[in-house]
Amino acid sequence: MNVYVMLKQTFDTEEKIVIANGKISEEGVKFVMNPYDEYAVEEAIRIKERFGGRIVVVSVGPQRASEALRTALAMGADEAVLISDDRISQDEYVVSEVLAAYLADKTYDVILGGHFSIDNGAGQVAVRLAELLHLPHVSSVIKLELSAGTAKAERDAEGNVELLEVSLPALFTAQQGLNEPRYPSLPGIMKAKRKPFQQLTLDDLSVTPEALIPKTSLIGLFLPPARQAGQILQGEMPEQAARLVELLRTQSKVI
Repeated sequence: MNVYVMLKQTFDTEEKIVIANGKISEEGVKFVMNPYDEYAVEEAIRIKERFGGRIVVVSVGPQRASEALRTALAMGADEAVLISDDRISQDEYVVSEVLAAYLADKTYDVILGGHFSIDNGAGQVAVRLAELLHLPHVSSVIKLELSAGTAKAERDAEGNVELLEVSLPALFTAQQGLNEPRYPSLPGIMKAKRKPFQQLTLDDLSVTPEALIPKTSLIGLFLPPARQAGQILQGEMPEQAARLVELLRTQSKVI
């Protein structure tokens, strides 16, 4: 089985978001592998353990994304590819086009990715990529079983479960519950330093100029208003209820 895994590096979920000059400040911020992509890497490793093959992890992003790729190598991936170029925006349409150009001449049985990234939550890259590569795909997978030429996948469907069968090659995105990602071991970390790590730019790929034109643009970025202190209502219960209704009408305007 040849498995490719799409990765993205995101803010640590415990980081405080600071906006400066209309952008999220990255000063002193810790970055990690997107948590949903961790499930994808773990599933790729389990596929390799069962069927053999090779795992290639790929990221389109800044140079710092190499940290997330090396984490995947330490977990058990065989090879990493970083596509980094200032001409590539983080628009999902553009990223999917770049990934499609990279994968155009590759041989694969399975492509995996996270259900969405925790920074923008769009979840578009994988679906767009499947369309560009003319592959069947299943999103939000919580169970995946592979056999000769086919895959059975269970996907989370807003509290329900859908069971689908698709032919391989196919693309899947991992949802929480698919597996429990392993921690990189010390031997794995040492081996990761010797594994192939390829760095590419747009000059190494056949991407049309039109494919680099973003379909979306950032109009504004701001934090939500600070939460106001709560109020403790005084008096007997009927008085408190009347005061609460009044506040819901005049301040919250929900009734």
